[in-house]
Amino acid sequence: MSESQNLFAALRGAFPADLDGIAIETADGPGAPLFYTWRDLDRATAKLANLLASLDLPAGARIAVQTEKSVEALMLYLAVLRAGFVYLPLNTAYQSSEIEYFIANAEPSVVVCSGRNFGWVSKIAFVAGTLHVFTLNEDRTGTLLERALHQSDAHAAAYKDSDDLAAILYTSGTTGRSKGAMLSHGNLLSNARTLKDYWGWAPGDVLIHVLPIFHVHGLFVASHGALLNGSRMIWFSRFDPAAVVKHLPVASVFMGVPTLYVRLLAEPGFTREACRNMRLFVAGSAPLLIETFNEFRERSGHTIVERYGMSETVMLTSNP
Repeated sequence: MSESQNLFAALRGAFPADLDGIAIETADGPGAPLFYTWRDLDRATAKLANLLASLDLPAGARIAVQTEKSVEALMLYLAVLRAGFVYLPLNTAYQSSEIEYFIANAEPSVVVCSGRNFGWVSKIAFVAGTLHVFTLNEDRTGTLLERALHQSDAHAAAYKDSDDLAAILYTSGTTGRSKGAMLSHGNLLSNARTLKDYWGWAPGDVLIHVLPIFHVHGLFVASHGALLNGSRMIWFSRFDPAAVVKHLPVASVFMGVPTLYVRLLAEPGFTREACRNMRLFVAGSAPLLIETFNEFRERSGHTIVERYGMSETVMLTSNP
C-alpha cells in the first residue's frame, strides 16, 4: 500500500517535538487568554475523530459546520480530516433558506451548529435526512464536546489517497446557485507546502489569525501555514485593530483582507516600531487599493504581499 496522504497526518507530522509548547493563544473571547498546547490539539482532535468514527457513518461522509470561530471549531476541522471524512464549512451569516439549500445539496451525515441555532438548523437537517446534529459554542460548550469527552484520546489517522476528498467549499455563486468546490487531501497539502516555501515560513514564526474559518483564506491558507510550520497562532475570534496592534510586536506573520488593512491604518499605534518583528503581511480575497498599499508601506516599512486564489483551487498566484 502506498503512503497515506491524509492531510491531518502531514500537519500532525509537522508539530514540534515539544508537544507541551503553546500552539494557540486566544486573544479575545470567553476566558481569554487561553493557551492550547500541541498535545491539546493532538488529544482533542483524537477524541473528536473517535466520536465521528463511533457514529458508523458511510465512507466519504460530509460533516457540515456552521459555528462561530473558536479553537474548538478548528479542532473539529482537523478531526474530520483525521477521521477521513469530508469537511463542509458554512458561512455564519447564512440564514435558513441558504442552509436548506446547502444541506439538501451536500447531503451531510452530520451537522454541527451554534447552540442558539439548534432549533431551526436541526429541523432542516432532520427533514433532509441527516441523522446527527450537534452543537458547538464559542465558550467551549455544546453537545459535540460533551459527547467527545468520553472518547479515547488516541486515534490513528484514516488512510487517504492524494485524490480523496477532504473538503467541500461552496462558491459565491456569481452565476446561479452556489456550487460545491471539491478539494482533495493532495490539493490542500500541495498548496500548503508550496506557500510554506514561497512565503519563507521559518522556525519561530508566529501568526496573528484574525480571519473567519469558513473559507479558503482563514481555514486553509492561514491555519495550514502555521500548522505545517509548527508555528504558534495568536487567535482572534473577531478582528479588533487596536488589539491586533498590541500583539504585533510578538508576531511575525499577518494575513487579512483589504478592509482589515484600512482599519489597521486608522490606528494611531500602528507604526514601524509596532511592526519591528513582523516579517510577512499577506492580503487577498478582494482587490487591494494602491492608496492602501502605499500608505501601509510608508507607515509600517513593510510591503503587503498580494495573492489570488479561488475556492476551487486554493492559492494560484502571489507576488514575491
